[in-house]
Amino acid sequence: MAKCGRRPDEPERFRRQGIVSSKQDLIQWENASVETCTILSLLGYGLEIIQARRDAYREHGKLFGKLVTAWESIPPTFIITGTIIITGSKAEGLSSILESDRDHMIILNRVICLEDDVNSRAFPGEITVLRSLSHRSYHGHCRLLLERRGTAILRQVNDAFCDDGYGRELLSSELYVNNWSNVDLTEGEVLHERAGPSIPSTVGGIYHMDCVHALRYNCPNILSKWAARPRHWPPPEVVQRVVSLGAVLTRAR
Repeated sequence: MAKCGRRPDEPERFRRQGIVSSKQDLIQWENASVETCTILSLLGYGLEIIQARRDAYREHGKLFGKLVTAWESIPPTFIITGTIIITGSKAEGLSSILESDRDHMIILNRVICLEDDVNSRAFPGEITVLRSLSHRSYHGHCRLLLERRGTAILRQVNDAFCDDGYGRELLSSELYVNNWSNVDLTEGEVLHERAGPSIPSTVGGIYHMDCVHALRYNCPNILSKWAARPRHWPPPEVVQRVVSLGAVLTRAR
């Protein structure tokens, strides 16, 4: 029978557990594991509850994204929808609705950013097309030049362009986020100090939200190069899942 031991240089109070000394010890550890899982479930952190939260928040994001909102635009008012993605601890199912702030990523459906070699003619005229100058930027960052102003363009996007010094219109990420910070608030909503690309707010004094406004980025070459990198983690199925989801651009901190 194997015995538990300790190294000669190891203090008595830090004795290490060796090989399982008996079947009874194994049973005790298994019982402790079951009790721990039971306690976590009672506290709201069991696997089934976590998955139920994930499903609920995912459905909430889909329903919220289907809401049709009227925004002031140029020319006049038109109707637009956006894609809402809930991220952070809520998306992971680790926190309840009032346990922490709710992180939203809001992606406009009528603005697209394109990699250098992607053809813009495949997108309808209502879509505003921005061209990424990735070859003039360092990794993970890009400059966005206006290639085509769509027939339906939000004021928050249209007012974020500035001259790049060569007569071209360049999207200012600072102006873009500021424009969203200045939209009319809903009743009972209070904005807080900006934190990088995010706009924190509180509704009704209890619902804390953190919104990041992002733009969809069509960059198949960048994603394929990233996926082809040699790696030990994450596993290939996760890499392919990331590629299938696509990419978005946000303001750097």
